[in-house]
Amino acid sequence: MHFVVKFFPEITIKSNPVRKRMSRQLKDNLQRLLHQLDDRIQVRKDWEKIDVIAPDAVAHLGSRIEEVLSHTPGIANFSRVQQFPLGDLHDMYEKTLAVWGPALKDKTFCVRVKRTGKHDFQSLDVEQYVGGGLNQNTEAAGVKLKNPDITVKLEVRHDKLNVIEVQHPGLGGFPLGTQDPVLSLVSGGFDSTVASYLMMKRGLRTHFLFFNLGGRQHELGVKEVAYYLWNKYGASHRVRFVTVPFDEVVAEILERVDDSHMGVILKRMMLRAADVISKELEVDAVVTGEAIAQVSSQTLKNLAVIDSVTDTLVLRPLITTDKTDIIRTSREIGTEEFAANMPEYCGVISVKPTTRAKIEKVESEENRFDFTILDRAISNRSIQNIDQVIEEVDGEAPEVEVREEAGGAVVLDIRHPDEEEMDPLELEGAEVQTIPFYRLNSNFAQLDQEREYLLYCARGVMSRLHASHLLDEGFRNVGVLRPQIPHRPEGLKK
Repeated sequence: MHFVVKFFPEITIKSNPVRKRMSRQLKDNLQRLLHQLDDRIQVRKDWEKIDVIAPDAVAHLGSRIEEVLSHTPGIANFSRVQQFPLGDLHDMYEKTLAVWGPALKDKTFCVRVKRTGKHDFQSLDVEQYVGGGLNQNTEAAGVKLKNPDITVKLEVRHDKLNVIEVQHPGLGGFPLGTQDPVLSLVSGGFDSTVASYLMMKRGLRTHFLFFNLGGRQHELGVKEVAYYLWNKYGASHRVRFVTVPFDEVVAEILERVDDSHMGVILKRMMLRAADVISKELEVDAVVTGEAIAQVSSQTLKNLAVIDSVTDTLVLRPLITTDKTDIIRTSREIGTEEFAANMPEYCGVISVKPTTRAKIEKVESEENRFDFTILDRAISNRSIQNIDQVIEEVDGEAPEVEVREEAGGAVVLDIRHPDEEEMDPLELEGAEVQTIPFYRLNSNFAQLDQEREYLLYCARGVMSRLHASHLLDEGFRNVGVLRPQIPHRPEGLKK
């Protein structure tokens, strides 16, 4: 298999040094991600593109490679191609016929050629010769230059001919790691997850900061969606997940602060904590999912008062985005179900919240707040690498049993439906059911509790998180399935 990866257009218009740095970063990111699939996959970069070459021995990984390419920031589009040495016009026709001939039956088509380098022919010459040959020697319905059923795409690059089998859109944006890191405040809802995704897409290494207002279940849900975002769009770079216990802060606000100002002051307390943690992580900006006028605390007046508590740059990528557009984006990136099923909790709901807070009034209200409580919450923060979020949440939990074989247990495939559809789990002699992890907590109690269940996911992170949670909820018939990884040829990394 051979894939040709094209850079996001904004990369190609940068100065030569910046373009080199960004394209090199994208190459390194792809190499890191693809080598997790198989070390034999080669990633090669030149000035115009990146070539991803997978030997026949890993042909079964084609869909997984496409998945990586489609979710890696910095890519405009990528094509699966068959590459040949460049011959004359008739040779190009024969190579194209071998690839496209059967697919043209009863279809209208046209041929489009992009050419790079010096040749004794023009792109139009290739289009006419190859198109005419295909029209005469296949069962195509004919040539149609506008809106054909099939567009046959060829690329002539110096001494190579690329016959494009299929082309996919990329994510766009800049390669992760080309911009400075940020700290994203996540609650697990639609807004904060989409805001975090947009930062990753723009090339910013995005750490996660969670203020826990709702206990273990809330933290579990937010860790799930943060891990999902990182694993799908940012796994080329390790990031941190920071949890700050904020229940005592909320209680103090409820007891000490005037009802109309509770929401604004809660946000100010969060920014104070974020300021401390961002400095610890050496991050110069924090990210929120706020949008103008979405809720009472998100008016311009209130946001100005909230921001005045910190000198750290606050980025709001959704500031003018409609809620319907935010939800649509969450659906496209795969976080809608997370947000819809998130056991989110808000401990501060004002009856008559102010939309025009004044700094003098806010500071007067905060004078009654015991800031040692905020300091204690910050000092009790926990920091984990995002790929280690299976650590216990909020104290001890029963040990999770991990097995390599199902035995007589029912295997519950809890992967995201997109992942499960791409690579269905097939276990000889075992019963497999599919329940997406975001529905597992509500659906598990409805299963036959006389049976034993083993949770399965690709890396074992989500399965252990959910098994731990279900054990903590009192279920004792649940564990984790981690099938033994097949032995790789000697010399390859594990």
